[in-house]
Amino acid sequence: MDRATDEVLDSVGPRLRALRRDRGITLAGLAATTGVSESTLSRLESGQRRATLELLLPLARIYDVPLDDLVGAPRTGDPRIHLKPISRFGMTFVPLSRRPGGVHAFKMIIPGRPEPLEPTPQTHEGFEWLYVLNGRLRLVIGERDLTLPPGEAAEFDTSLPHWLGSADGAAVELLILFGLQGVRAHVRSGPHP
Repeated sequence: MDRATDEVLDSVGPRLRALRRDRGITLAGLAATTGVSESTLSRLESGQRRATLELLLPLARIYDVPLDDLVGAPRTGDPRIHLKPISRFGMTFVPLSRRPGGVHAFKMIIPGRPEPLEPTPQTHEGFEWLYVLNGRLRLVIGERDLTLPPGEAAEFDTSLPHWLGSADGAAVELLILFGLQGVRAHVRSGPHP
């Protein structure tokens, strides 16, 4: 193998270890969900075992990251960003960040409807910060029912029952920062030391 390939492969182990720790997953838990033995995973993370496609594919699925990001493959010379929208719960999410772990950024589009939907609050692990770009957002968090116009922001723990929808049936566009494990966004409005 050439030197560049060796450098890419040598960086896989530490990247995998950091990703697993960032997600709060144990080696035993990862072994149980991927079917790859705990000792193989440990040797892969420590660099004692070379990464193979057979080992990396289940890890990429579990961590929900592209294989290129998992191995740290060098980018091609194309500077364009290729966003791949995701449709869930009748809404469109456009991922704006590709970094494994940490805080993820999305543009979220709630389509317009003739009649606004009734809230169906959900809970999940994490912390969310949102900013309304266009439209009027109806945000239900626990017992609170709020309407946010363009330019307003909110943040909340997603373990609380919550729901996002259109306040008036028109389309809504949001910028969302979402972190697992309760990672919060810190916004500074002025200079800091």
